[in-house]
Amino acid sequence: MFVEKQKLYDEIDTLPEELTSQVMEFIEYLKLSYIAKEAPESVIIKSKKDLKEKLQKGLNDIKDNNVCSLNEIFYKMDNI
Repeated sequence: MFVEKQKLYDEIDTLPEELTSQVMEFIEYLKLSYIAKEAPESVIIKSKKDLKEKLQKGLNDIKDNNVCSLNEIFYKMDNI
């Protein structure tokens, strides 16, 4: 185990039980922030307007039969 991770575990171990859920939430936030930096622009929602535009594009793709299977989507998601 790396020294920094051990320090992190030691610090978490000293926290009162009431704070552990907040630490877990913050860790999830950090992970999502990191993933968002690595994600393609097409999957990042920047605003309500951006969300509406992406949803409309999805509806247009469905209407134009420009779709793929769920297995293809899961494969693409795993490889982002």
